[in-house]
Amino acid sequence: MAYYTENELKKLGFKSIGKNVKISDKASIYNHDKIEIGDNSRIDDFSVVSGRVSIGRNVHITPQCLVAGGKKGIFFSDFSAIAYGVKVFSQSDDYSGKYMTNPTVPHKYTKTTERSVLIGRHVIVGANAVILPGSKILDGVSIGACSLVQGRLKEWSIYQGSPAVLIRERSNRLINFEKEYLKEYGEK
Repeated sequence: MAYYTENELKKLGFKSIGKNVKISDKASIYNHDKIEIGDNSRIDDFSVVSGRVSIGRNVHITPQCLVAGGKKGIFFSDFSAIAYGVKVFSQSDDYSGKYMTNPTVPHKYTKTTERSVLIGRHVIVGANAVILPGSKILDGVSIGACSLVQGRLKEWSIYQGSPAVLIRERSNRLINFEKEYLKEYGEK
């Protein structure tokens, strides 16, 4: 995987960009001026990131993901990750048939839901999951592959399914590793 150099990243005009950020030269990034990326984060091949997006430190967006921040935004907290093919949306058309859909139609004929998405610290989202507008995924949540997420998910829990349902609690032992990591690398 080839990554942009530090100089190339600076020239792209991100709202802010941290140290040791890796972005594949095969990723598609739009609206750079609305995107913030923290230290040690990575965006891999064939991912698309657009709109208002805030990416914390040590966040991983794996290949073929879609992060569509729109106006309201998608907010990734530190140490979160989304696996291959995950889609995260902060806005969606009304599919009821009461309105027309898609961006080629004038706004007065459409109805769009626009709500921010929060992905908490240490959240891991399994391959091909879909996260819908307004979702609040609290710290430590694990979401199984191919799940459909809508709403608020309880911290330190495991969810699976379409729609995603609570399976059981998740260990928060990894917080100890976070503390060791931050101590070892002298970071706050």
